[in-house]
This record gives sequence, structure tokens and C-alpha cells, in this order.
Amino acid sequence: MVKVWGFEFFLASEGLAGQELVDYFNFYVDLWVRAEELGYDGVLLSEHHFGGGYSPSPNLLLPMIAARTKTLRLGVMGMVAPYHNAWRLAEEAGMLDVISNGRFEFGTSAGIPSEFAKIGLEPAEARARYEEALQIIDKAMKEPVISHKGKYWNFEDMPIMPRPVQEDMPRWTTVISQESARKAARRGSKLATGFVPTEEVKKVFDAYTEAAAEAGQPTGPDRLALRRQVLLDVGDDPDASEHAAQFSEGFRQMLENNDWRVKKQTSGKALDTPSGTHGYALGNEEFIAGKPAEVAEQILEQCHQSGAGHFQVVFAGAHTPAAVARAWEVFGKEVIPLVRKG
Repeated sequence: MVKVWGFEFFLASEGLAGQELVDYFNFYVDLWVRAEELGYDGVLLSEHHFGGGYSPSPNLLLPMIAARTKTLRLGVMGMVAPYHNAWRLAEEAGMLDVISNGRFEFGTSAGIPSEFAKIGLEPAEARARYEEALQIIDKAMKEPVISHKGKYWNFEDMPIMPRPVQEDMPRWTTVISQESARKAARRGSKLATGFVPTEEVKKVFDAYTEAAAEAGQPTGPDRLALRRQVLLDVGDDPDASEHAAQFSEGFRQMLENNDWRVKKQTSGKALDTPSGTHGYALGNEEFIAGKPAEVAEQILEQCHQSGAGHFQVVFAGAHTPAAVARAWEVFGKEVIPLVRKG
């Protein structure tokens, strides 16, 4: 059975301030809480900075959701490790797992170039910080007292408290290349990917499975997540197909114009380079559009083709509170039951 997660970027709304902004935050928290009743397995937030979204500290939002839910899994995909002290991320993860009574999913990310540029962080340094941070985080999840000697962190006999409720807290890594997938597998992390064509996703997942088996780490669909953008046709837009096509083309052009990592044509090479930079080619399958039954069919087809046991839905093109709420509602009521059957 494919597990379904709502992935929320928490888009910024221009001009909101004061009480209106408070109400906007509360609207989203209510939305995420409602996800449990609608049948979502979990809600995932993301960390982004410097405009576009209200999520510089997603860990502050999770306890608000946890306090009003009982079974919903909660996580961040992911916390951008190069921006933080690695040992502090481990401490926060322990706290969030306690607050949620063992429902926290610990996702990490290396970050994106446009944000690095704002703070003068070179991609190569960000990658190096990320790799070292993962060493500390992995150790802290297994041991209550840790030591580390590296380029960016040095400490001895550091207690990491509180300890997580979950004996083996799920750790997630988001990647777009086979080499990064192999690294995640050797760490025992679960794996998520998106953007790239489904055929490439399958290769990434196969590389992960092979490396995990060689390292004696767990394998299987429950370790793999596919993230896609969904544009739902709810029947009241006569030009829904045209709007979906326009959105996907606009999104593609936006990435190509603003993210130097995007490749206009897929190459057969690994997407990570020795310098720590990486790129990807956006696949047409990134955008799943249609009526609820058509969307469910496409989700199942891609998950079965790639081997993913988790699907992370991003509601593309929903730029107003009303549109966002309707997307979450329709997907929960009409798509998730069909995915469950598949």
C-alpha cells in the first residue's frame, strides 16, 4: 500500500501583516490538522529562507500540529543542515519526537544555490558542511553521548538530550542522483526524490537498494518516497487542461531561468559533480494533472514503476487559501481512497 503525505511549502502572501498574518498562519495550521481526518498518513513542511514562503523555522510549527492530532506523522523535508549546528538539529529532533509522542520524521537537505548566494555560501562548502553534519546527526540518533573531530565541528563527550521516543527514528534524505542515493543507503536513511523523470527515479531507487543491501541496511518500498506536483481538475474549470499545461511550462521556465542546476536535456551522467554542485533535468511526469481518478491512476503507475512506497503530494498552482484548502480536501476525499485500493 502506498502511503500518502501532504508536502507543504507554506507560500507567502504579499501584503499580509499584523492580525491578517496571524490569521493566515492559523489557517494553515488548521489545514494541516484536518489532514489527519482526511486520511493523509503525514504532513511534511520544508525549510526555506529569504522570501517566497513562511518557513524559515518549520520546527516551530510542528508542535502546534502535534498538539491537535494523534496519528498523523510529522516531518520536515528537510532541515537545511549547512545553516545549523548539527548537534542542535539532533537535539531538536529528539524534542520533536517527544512532543509528538514518537511521530517525528527527521529529514535533512543540503539546500539550494539561490539561498546560498544570499549569504555568500559556496555550494562546495555547503555540501561539505552537509556531509559532516550527517555524520554527527547519524551518530546522535544512535548514541546518547557523542564525540566528533572534523573541519566544521569539534567536541568531545557531548550529551544529546532529550532522547527520541522512537528507537529508530526515521531519517529521510532528498536526492536527485544515484550517487547521493547510494550515500543515503549506506547511512541507513530513507530516500525521497522528485523533479527527475520516473525512469530516472527508478535508477536512483535501484542504486539505493543495491547499496543498502551491500551495507546490510533495510530495503523495500517503505524506504522510498516519490514527490510530485499535482494539479487537480475538480470539474468547474472548462480550461483545466490548458491551465495545467501553462503552469507546468511556466514552472519549468522559472527553474531554468533561476536555478543553474536545471539541465534542459537529460544526460546519462551522475547528477552530482566532484565540486559538490549538482543538477537535474525536469521530467514531464513531475506534473500529475487531471480529475481525481486520473490523478490516482498516475500516482499508482509512477509509484509501481519506480518502486516507491510513499507519495508526497505538492499542490501545484494553488496560490490562494481557498484553492489550497480545496486541493487538500478533494485530494483527501477523492484521491487517497483510490490510491489505498491500488
